[in-house]
Amino acid sequence: MNHFMYIACMFIWGLNFIAVKIQGTETSLEASLLYRSVIAFILFYVLLKISRIKINRKETSFLAVIGFGVCNFAVSYLLLYYGTIYSTAALVTLIFSLKAITTPIFIGIVFKTKIEGKIYIGGFLGLLSVVVILYPDLHEISSNVILGIGLAFLGTLITSIGDTLSTFNNKKGTEPIAANTIGMLSAVILIGAIALISGKDMHMPMTLNYWGGLLYLAIFASFVAWLFYLLLVKNVGAAESSYMVAMFPAIGGFASVLMGETAFTVNLVIGILLAMAGAYIALAKKRKSIA
Repeated sequence: MNHFMYIACMFIWGLNFIAVKIQGTETSLEASLLYRSVIAFILFYVLLKISRIKINRKETSFLAVIGFGVCNFAVSYLLLYYGTIYSTAALVTLIFSLKAITTPIFIGIVFKTKIEGKIYIGGFLGLLSVVVILYPDLHEISSNVILGIGLAFLGTLITSIGDTLSTFNNKKGTEPIAANTIGMLSAVILIGAIALISGKDMHMPMTLNYWGGLLYLAIFASFVAWLFYLLLVKNVGAAESSYMVAMFPAIGGFASVLMGETAFTVNLVIGILLAMAGAYIALAKKRKSIA
Protein backbone atom coordinates (compact mmCIF):
# COMPACT_ATOMS: atom_id res chain seq x y z
CA MET A 1 0.00 0.00 0.00
CA ASN A 2 2.86 2.39 0.78
CA HIS A 3 4.33 1.78 -2.68
CA PHE A 4 0.96 2.54 -4.30
CA MET A 5 0.53 5.79 -2.33
CA TYR A 6 4.10 6.84 -3.10
CA ILE A 7 3.72 6.30 -6.86
CA ALA A 8 0.28 7.93 -6.86
CA CYS A 9 1.60 11.08 -5.13
CA MET A 10 4.58 11.21 -7.46
CA PHE A 11 2.47 11.15 -10.63
CA ILE A 12 -0.41 13.28 -9.34
CA TRP A 13 1.85 16.11 -8.18
CA GLY A 14 4.24 15.64 -11.09
CA LEU A 15 1.33 16.43 -13.44
CA ASN A 16 -0.02 19.25 -11.25
CA PHE A 17 1.01 22.13 -13.51
CA ILE A 18 0.04 20.27 -16.66
CA ALA A 19 -3.52 20.28 -15.28
CA VAL A 20 -3.23 24.04 -14.62
CA LYS A 21 -2.20 24.55 -18.25
CA ILE A 22 -5.05 22.36 -19.54
CA GLN A 23 -7.54 24.23 -17.36
CA GLY A 24 -6.41 27.45 -19.05
CA THR A 25 -7.60 31.02 -18.57
CA GLU A 26 -11.29 30.86 -19.47
CA THR A 27 -11.88 32.61 -16.16
CA SER A 28 -9.49 34.36 -13.78
CA LEU A 29 -6.80 32.25 -12.13
CA GLU A 30 -8.06 33.51 -8.77
CA ALA A 31 -11.51 32.07 -9.53
CA SER A 32 -10.04 28.74 -10.65
CA LEU A 33 -7.95 28.48 -7.49
CA LEU A 34 -10.92 29.47 -5.32
CA TYR A 35 -13.14 26.75 -6.81
CA ARG A 36 -10.35 24.21 -6.38
CA SER A 37 -9.83 25.23 -2.75
CA VAL A 38 -13.55 25.14 -1.89
CA ILE A 39 -13.91 21.58 -3.24
CA ALA A 40 -10.74 20.43 -1.42
CA PHE A 41 -11.87 22.08 1.84
CA ILE A 42 -15.25 20.31 1.71
CA LEU A 43 -13.51 16.96 1.16
CA PHE A 44 -11.10 17.52 4.07
CA TYR A 45 -13.92 18.75 6.32
CA VAL A 46 -15.96 15.61 5.60
CA LEU A 47 -12.89 13.46 6.28
CA LEU A 48 -12.29 15.32 9.54
CA LYS A 49 -15.85 14.63 10.67
CA ILE A 50 -15.81 10.99 9.56
CA SER A 51 -12.48 10.43 11.33
CA ARG A 52 -13.90 12.07 14.47
CA ILE A 53 -10.66 13.94 14.97
CA LYS A 54 -10.84 16.53 17.73
CA ILE A 55 -8.91 19.78 17.46
CA ASN A 56 -7.00 20.45 20.69
CA ARG A 57 -7.32 24.21 20.95
CA LYS A 58 -4.79 24.50 23.76
CA GLU A 59 -2.01 22.64 21.95
CA THR A 60 -2.74 23.95 18.45
CA SER A 61 -0.95 27.09 17.28
CA PHE A 62 -3.68 28.49 15.03
CA LEU A 63 -1.44 31.23 13.64
CA ALA A 64 1.05 28.62 12.46
CA VAL A 65 -1.70 26.42 11.01
CA ILE A 66 -3.30 29.38 9.22
CA GLY A 67 0.12 30.48 8.00
CA PHE A 68 0.74 26.99 6.63
CA GLY A 69 -2.56 27.09 4.73
CA VAL A 70 -2.06 30.61 3.41
CA CYS A 71 1.44 29.78 2.17
CA ASN A 72 0.91 26.27 0.80
CA PHE A 73 -2.68 26.45 -0.48
CA ALA A 74 -3.18 30.10 -1.42
CA VAL A 75 -0.19 32.38 -2.09
CA SER A 76 2.21 29.77 -3.49
CA TYR A 77 -0.49 28.14 -5.65
CA LEU A 78 -1.55 31.50 -7.09
CA LEU A 79 2.05 32.44 -7.92
CA LEU A 80 2.68 29.01 -9.48
CA TYR A 81 -0.58 29.25 -11.47
CA TYR A 82 0.55 32.56 -12.99
CA GLY A 83 4.06 31.18 -13.50
CA THR A 84 2.62 28.22 -15.43
CA ILE A 85 0.47 30.41 -17.69
CA TYR A 86 3.29 32.87 -18.44
CA SER A 87 5.95 30.20 -19.06
CA THR A 88 5.55 26.40 -19.38
CA ALA A 89 4.35 23.63 -17.11
CA ALA A 90 7.65 21.77 -17.63
CA LEU A 91 9.71 24.76 -16.47
CA VAL A 92 7.50 25.46 -13.45
CA THR A 93 7.57 21.79 -12.41
CA LEU A 94 11.35 21.82 -12.64
CA ILE A 95 11.61 25.03 -10.59
CA PHE A 96 9.14 23.68 -8.04
CA SER A 97 11.36 20.64 -7.47
CA LEU A 98 13.89 23.07 -5.96
CA LYS A 99 11.80 22.95 -2.79
CA ALA A 100 13.79 19.80 -2.03
CA ILE A 101 16.65 22.25 -1.38
CA THR A 102 14.92 25.42 -0.16
CA THR A 103 12.74 23.67 2.44
CA PRO A 104 15.68 22.04 4.33
CA ILE A 105 17.50 25.40 4.25
CA PHE A 106 14.52 27.24 5.76
CA ILE A 107 13.96 24.51 8.35
CA GLY A 108 17.67 24.60 9.25
CA ILE A 109 17.58 28.37 9.73
CA VAL A 110 14.34 28.42 11.78
CA PHE A 111 15.09 25.41 13.98
CA LYS A 112 18.84 26.11 14.13
CA THR A 113 19.86 22.73 12.74
CA LYS A 114 22.93 22.10 10.62
CA ILE A 115 22.47 22.60 6.87
CA GLU A 116 24.48 19.88 5.19
CA GLY A 117 26.74 20.54 2.22
CA LYS A 118 24.70 18.21 0.00
CA ILE A 119 21.86 20.76 0.15
CA TYR A 120 24.04 23.36 -1.57
CA ILE A 121 25.27 20.82 -4.12
CA GLY A 122 21.67 19.88 -4.90
CA GLY A 123 20.73 23.54 -5.14
CA PHE A 124 23.54 24.27 -7.58
CA LEU A 125 22.48 21.37 -9.82
CA GLY A 126 18.85 22.51 -9.62
CA LEU A 127 19.69 26.05 -10.72
CA LEU A 128 22.03 24.71 -13.39
CA SER A 129 19.16 22.63 -14.79
CA VAL A 130 17.10 25.78 -15.36
CA VAL A 131 20.02 27.51 -17.11
CA VAL A 132 20.63 24.48 -19.34
CA ILE A 133 16.99 24.35 -20.48
CA LEU A 134 16.77 28.10 -21.10
CA TYR A 135 20.21 28.54 -22.69
CA PRO A 136 19.25 27.81 -26.35
CA ASP A 137 16.49 30.47 -26.22
CA LEU A 138 18.19 33.10 -24.06
CA HIS A 139 18.60 35.45 -27.04
CA GLU A 140 14.84 35.47 -27.71
CA ILE A 141 13.27 34.76 -24.32
CA SER A 142 10.15 36.86 -23.81
CA SER A 143 9.38 39.11 -20.88
CA ASN A 144 6.36 36.91 -20.07
CA VAL A 145 8.57 33.82 -19.72
CA ILE A 146 10.97 35.74 -17.47
CA LEU A 147 8.02 36.88 -15.35
CA GLY A 148 6.71 33.32 -15.21
CA ILE A 149 10.09 32.01 -14.04
CA GLY A 150 10.29 34.70 -11.35
CA LEU A 151 6.77 33.91 -10.10
CA ALA A 152 7.56 30.18 -10.05
CA PHE A 153 10.71 30.76 -7.99
CA LEU A 154 8.79 33.00 -5.56
CA GLY A 155 5.97 30.46 -5.32
CA THR A 156 8.48 27.73 -4.54
CA LEU A 157 10.03 29.82 -1.76
CA ILE A 158 6.58 30.50 -0.29
CA THR A 159 5.88 26.76 -0.39
CA SER A 160 9.06 26.15 1.59
CA ILE A 161 7.92 28.68 4.20
CA GLY A 162 4.65 26.74 4.43
CA ASP A 163 6.58 23.48 4.75
CA THR A 164 8.57 25.00 7.60
CA LEU A 165 5.35 26.02 9.36
CA SER A 166 4.06 22.49 8.77
CA THR A 167 7.19 21.12 10.47
CA PHE A 168 6.49 23.42 13.43
CA ASN A 169 2.89 22.16 13.58
CA ASN A 170 4.08 18.54 13.53
CA LYS A 171 6.49 19.24 16.37
CA LYS A 172 3.60 20.76 18.33
CA GLY A 173 1.61 17.56 17.78
CA THR A 174 -1.08 19.16 15.61
CA GLU A 175 -3.19 16.53 13.88
CA PRO A 176 -2.30 16.73 10.13
CA ILE A 177 -5.83 16.28 8.79
CA ALA A 178 -7.08 19.01 11.13
CA ALA A 179 -4.20 21.26 10.04
CA ASN A 180 -5.02 20.68 6.37
CA THR A 181 -8.72 21.41 6.94
CA ILE A 182 -8.06 24.66 8.80
CA GLY A 183 -5.31 25.57 6.34
CA MET A 184 -7.57 25.01 3.34
CA LEU A 185 -10.33 27.09 4.91
CA SER A 186 -7.81 29.90 5.44
CA ALA A 187 -6.84 29.64 1.77
CA VAL A 188 -10.49 29.82 0.67
CA ILE A 189 -11.05 33.00 2.71
CA LEU A 190 -7.86 34.70 1.45
CA ILE A 191 -8.31 33.79 -2.21
CA GLY A 192 -11.97 34.82 -2.06
CA ALA A 193 -10.98 38.17 -0.57
CA ILE A 194 -8.30 38.73 -3.21
CA ALA A 195 -10.72 37.92 -6.03
CA LEU A 196 -13.44 40.14 -4.55
CA ILE A 197 -11.22 43.14 -3.83
CA SER A 198 -9.45 42.97 -7.20
CA GLY A 199 -12.72 42.58 -9.09
CA LYS A 200 -11.58 39.45 -10.96
CA ASP A 201 -13.80 37.56 -13.40
CA MET A 202 -15.52 34.87 -11.32
CA HIS A 203 -17.71 33.12 -13.92
CA MET A 204 -17.40 29.33 -14.01
CA PRO A 205 -16.68 27.95 -17.50
CA MET A 206 -18.62 24.87 -18.58
CA THR A 207 -16.03 23.42 -20.97
CA LEU A 208 -14.66 19.89 -20.62
CA ASN A 209 -11.00 20.93 -20.38
CA TYR A 210 -11.75 23.44 -17.61
CA TRP A 211 -13.74 21.00 -15.47
CA GLY A 212 -11.28 18.19 -16.16
CA GLY A 213 -8.41 20.35 -14.89
CA LEU A 214 -10.44 21.69 -11.95
CA LEU A 215 -11.56 18.27 -10.69
CA TYR A 216 -8.08 16.81 -11.13
CA LEU A 217 -6.50 19.64 -9.14
CA ALA A 218 -9.19 19.72 -6.44
CA ILE A 219 -9.82 16.02 -5.88
CA PHE A 220 -6.52 14.39 -6.78
CA ALA A 221 -3.82 17.06 -6.27
CA SER A 222 -5.33 18.89 -3.29
CA PHE A 223 -7.08 16.01 -1.50
CA VAL A 224 -6.06 12.48 -2.50
CA ALA A 225 -2.33 13.17 -2.92
CA TRP A 226 -2.21 15.18 0.31
CA LEU A 227 -4.03 12.43 2.18
CA PHE A 228 -1.67 9.76 0.79
CA TYR A 229 1.32 11.95 1.63
CA LEU A 230 0.17 12.37 5.24
CA LEU A 231 -0.17 8.59 5.54
CA LEU A 232 3.28 8.08 4.01
CA VAL A 233 4.86 10.53 6.44
CA LYS A 234 3.22 8.62 9.28
CA ASN A 235 4.25 5.19 7.90
CA VAL A 236 7.77 5.75 6.55
CA GLY A 237 8.81 9.26 7.61
CA ALA A 238 8.94 12.70 6.00
CA ALA A 239 12.42 12.33 4.51
CA GLU A 240 11.65 9.06 2.74
CA SER A 241 8.31 10.40 1.46
CA SER A 242 10.01 13.49 0.03
CA TYR A 243 12.04 11.47 -2.46
CA MET A 244 9.11 11.72 -4.88
CA VAL A 245 10.07 15.37 -5.52
CA ALA A 246 13.10 14.16 -7.49
CA MET A 247 10.84 12.65 -10.16
CA PHE A 248 8.57 15.70 -10.65
CA PRO A 249 10.70 17.29 -13.43
CA ALA A 250 10.76 14.09 -15.50
CA ILE A 251 7.01 13.50 -15.17
CA GLY A 252 6.02 17.11 -15.79
CA GLY A 253 8.64 17.65 -18.48
CA PHE A 254 7.75 14.69 -20.65
CA ALA A 255 4.01 15.28 -20.16
CA SER A 256 4.58 18.83 -21.41
CA VAL A 257 6.31 17.40 -24.48
CA LEU A 258 3.44 14.95 -25.15
CA MET A 259 0.84 17.73 -25.02
CA GLY A 260 2.90 19.80 -27.48
CA GLU A 261 3.71 22.64 -25.08
CA THR A 262 7.45 21.99 -24.89
CA ALA A 263 9.86 20.84 -27.61
CA PHE A 264 11.79 17.63 -26.99
CA THR A 265 15.46 18.67 -27.00
CA VAL A 266 18.78 17.47 -25.63
CA ASN A 267 18.84 20.48 -23.32
CA LEU A 268 15.45 19.52 -21.88
CA VAL A 269 16.63 15.98 -21.15
CA ILE A 270 19.91 17.16 -19.58
CA GLY A 271 18.06 19.79 -17.54
CA ILE A 272 15.57 17.26 -16.21
CA LEU A 273 18.37 14.83 -15.30
CA LEU A 274 20.26 17.61 -13.49
CA ALA A 275 17.13 18.62 -11.57
CA MET A 276 16.46 15.01 -10.57
CA ALA A 277 20.08 14.54 -9.48
CA GLY A 278 19.99 17.77 -7.47
CA ALA A 279 16.80 16.81 -5.64
CA TYR A 280 18.07 13.29 -4.99
CA ILE A 281 21.41 14.51 -3.60
CA ALA A 282 19.69 17.10 -1.38
CA LEU A 283 17.33 14.48 0.07
CA ALA A 284 19.80 11.59 0.18
CA LYS A 285 20.16 9.80 3.48
CA LYS A 286 19.87 6.26 4.75
CA ARG A 287 16.48 5.15 3.55
CA LYS A 288 13.84 3.04 5.21
CA SER A 289 11.84 0.50 3.23
CA ILE A 290 8.44 1.73 2.07
CA ALA A 291 7.15 -1.81 1.67
